[in-house]
Amino acid sequence: MKNPSSEKVDIHSESFLHTLMRRQLKLSTACAVTFMAVLLGLPLANYFLPELMAKRVLGFTLTWFILGIAFFPFVWIISYVFIKRSIALEEAEVEEVSREGAKEAKVGHE
Repeated sequence: MKNPSSEKVDIHSESFLHTLMRRQLKLSTACAVTFMAVLLGLPLANYFLPELMAKRVLGFTLTWFILGIAFFPFVWIISYVFIKRSIALEEAEVEEVSREGAKEAKVGHE
């Protein structure tokens, strides 16, 4: 029976892809929860804080300012964060596998 620690880990293995996909799922979930909190928070704020949401900001009520002006940049920010973190996760995972491969090569030569 093979010892899992003695096997060479490569970036195309099932375990590598499973770990990466699990980390990206956590990132996706965090981004989706943030989006949904803002999306569902606006009607809740209108219901529970009508005086605040009726305040004028740059000629718009706060509700329309958030919905019409601030919402799209917010979505772009979430997208930007998701892409940057996703790339960083992939690079970190590849670096970790490369480090493990270098350690195994070093131990194999000793």
